[in-house]
Amino acid sequence: MKSKYLDLIGLVERLHRQCLEVIKAELERQGIRDLNNVQALILFNIGEEELSIGELTQRGYYLGSNVSYNVKKMVENGYLIQERSPHDRRSFHVRAADKGVAVYRSLSALFDQHATQLAGNELSEESLDAANHALRRVQQFWSTPASLARNLTAA
Repeated sequence: MKSKYLDLIGLVERLHRQCLEVIKAELERQGIRDLNNVQALILFNIGEEELSIGELTQRGYYLGSNVSYNVKKMVENGYLIQERSPHDRRSFHVRAADKGVAVYRSLSALFDQHATQLAGNELSEESLDAANHALRRVQQFWSTPASLARNLTAA
């Protein structure tokens, strides 16, 4: 069981890096040089919504300092609009500027294309559902401190 668990951890890490490489290649194909792949993924997670920095951190599971730095760079480069919350002056909200919406839409189209290609590569919707279910169970396990503590004390 341990070797399969370690294989899963390694695979998740490699998949994330590979996804970022795919995004980087798309940015390069479009000639976008002032945005990195992590920033593009943040834009994709914002989409056409308005979010607080806290919501963005929670939704994308980014580290807070990384989000702050990347938001600052994307505001400077015209991809995001950042405004102080009218209800809580300590909080900021961000939304994609026109330039950011264009990146979001191009990544959405790329992912649509990938989904279509996956269907033709003998990956059924059911197999993706099973993979998603298994990964959600691991996420739930990792995010439940009581489960981890119980298992550590039992060892």
